[in-house]
Amino acid sequence: MNIRYFAWLREHIGASSEDIAHDQTMKTVSDLVDVLRQQSTGHQKALADMTLVRVAVNQVYVDIDHPVTAHDEVAFFPPVTGG
Repeated sequence: MNIRYFAWLREHIGASSEDIAHDQTMKTVSDLVDVLRQQSTGHQKALADMTLVRVAVNQVYVDIDHPVTAHDEVAFFPPVTGG
């Protein structure tokens, strides 16, 4: 599974992307977030408040309970604001 990070999430985590092995416990984005938070303190800080984070699976915005599979690309980024 390819994970991508944007803006301040990338800064906290220290990488713009990473590949992680998908296991049977990762059924939803929420499950994936739980696993990612255990990777480092940067992951934990970046993903601490998911109300501040948008998620896309295969370039489509999704909710936290959206299913994920081993072949998905999951992107995390802050909400986009206009001005």
